[in-house]
Amino acid sequence: MQSDSTDLIDVQIMHALNVDGRVAFSRVAQVIGVSDQTVARRYSRLRSSNALRLWGLVDRSRLGQVEWLVRIRCTPDSAPAIARSLARRSDTSWISRTSGGTELVCVTAASTPEDSLLLRELPRTARVLDVTAHCLLHVYFGRTTGVVTKLSALTPEQEARLSVPATSTTAPAQSVDLDDLDRHLLALLREDGRAAIAQLAAETGASRSTVHRRIAELRGAGVLYFHLDAKRSVLGLGVRTLLWLSVKPAHLERVGLALARHPEVAFVAATSGPRNLHVSLVTRDIPALHTYLNTRIATLRGVQSIDSAPVLQTFKGAAGLHGPAADT
Repeated sequence: MQSDSTDLIDVQIMHALNVDGRVAFSRVAQVIGVSDQTVARRYSRLRSSNALRLWGLVDRSRLGQVEWLVRIRCTPDSAPAIARSLARRSDTSWISRTSGGTELVCVTAASTPEDSLLLRELPRTARVLDVTAHCLLHVYFGRTTGVVTKLSALTPEQEARLSVPATSTTAPAQSVDLDDLDRHLLALLREDGRAAIAQLAAETGASRSTVHRRIAELRGAGVLYFHLDAKRSVLGLGVRTLLWLSVKPAHLERVGLALARHPEVAFVAATSGPRNLHVSLVTRDIPALHTYLNTRIATLRGVQSIDSAPVLQTFKGAAGLHGPAADT
């Protein structure tokens, strides 16, 4: 699953950056058997052509916040304007337009449901017909890694040579408190996850050793993770689809874990509400989507119903406006 404009080395580099977003190019070169210059040149080409972006993102659950998956049904003529307005907000991500252009889907976060400014404001907008919010309860796949890792461009042994120590997947007993330096570093890494230590030190006014230590501490605490946003067409994946599944509670964990292993699945999480499992998947085309729904999802025990919606347009990815991948 790759386009004519990419080859195995490109996909290996993307896979490596999914394993560790800040891994040294020299380390990647050593693992995949090419020169340092080849890795640096290939990465520069992919980034300058908007084929990929690497962002440093925050796991908001580590800060004591709750994430919400919000579905907004609006009038057809208003959807683009509402989506662009949502994209300008700092508390939103993954803004997509689906369902014939009349539904928007986004993720927002707040310390408590009452604190969510977005959820308070949306119902007051005349062109918004309906809003439903689903709390993200548990992510089975897609927070810190992406579908590119399922292309098996690297062997398990190569992955192991690139891996950083894993952080706990459960939220800490107490939320992590950030100081001004942390917030400044996170803002800079959100723009460019591979920003050099010297650049980060110059912009924050901290020493290089302090910056290096704080990044390591934020990663170790699970607050900071790195997300590679790769353009789907580069991987030969033309269609992104959102699914909402209603699964019997006794089968939810098993179905979530099974979906996490499917190569088509870029994100899967348990949510609140009657449709208690949300999936973002990517396929080569619509026929491949049809095959997946009828041969993979349909065979899972406990799945009672499926609501599917191909994504027509992505207004915002994990961090930036008009992200290249739209969550692959």
